[in-house]
Amino acid sequence: MAIRVMLVDDQVLLRTGFRMVLAAQPDMEVVAEAGDGAAAIEVLRSTAVDVVLMDVRMPRLDGVEATRRICAQTDPPKVLILTTFDLDEYAFSGLKAGASGFMLKDVPPGELLSAIRSVHSGDAVVAPSTTRRLLDRFSPMLPSTTPEPQNKQVGKLTEREREVMLLVAQGLSNGEIAARLVLSEATVKTHVGRILTKLALRDRVQVVVLAYETGLVRAGGGAA
Repeated sequence: MAIRVMLVDDQVLLRTGFRMVLAAQPDMEVVAEAGDGAAAIEVLRSTAVDVVLMDVRMPRLDGVEATRRICAQTDPPKVLILTTFDLDEYAFSGLKAGASGFMLKDVPPGELLSAIRSVHSGDAVVAPSTTRRLLDRFSPMLPSTTPEPQNKQVGKLTEREREVMLLVAQGLSNGEIAARLVLSEATVKTHVGRILTKLALRDRVQVVVLAYETGLVRAGGGAA
């Protein structure tokens, strides 16, 4: 079954370009489009979508708030934020809102397609090191508004799981964590899976966000 994609961007030419790229793929289908976040939410009420490509800066309802509302729904589609990055300082907010990752709008077509497939399969599309750089830049601007409940959530973790969480948040891959802790990659993957389950998080991007919000990791990548 083809991956059902929705394009959300107020620029018609950009949506047209993305649609042409996706239409050439045998495993993808553009099933809906919207020019702003409010319209996207309305369309999703009657259209089944697997992955939403979400712009950030749009009229009426921006992509961050639209992502938050979409991800709060039961069994929501995955959201992939599209941002200019250097100009757009809402990317981190999009990750906090529940997006599974972000990509630059000028990303090469092959990378965009790979990102869509990764998000659809349940993975985060942002490499840990890239996530860390993004958070280092934006986290001071976005203090957590609900630190206590999140700290209580982290308290559910075992000592080893907390250790793994800190290393994930510092930008280490599963292989690097395995080498650091003298574990197998399979064991690290199991720990990461348990962390996601216990903290009710979608992917490692959300693990990093939570670690920064609760103060477990400081901007700069070091443990608190």
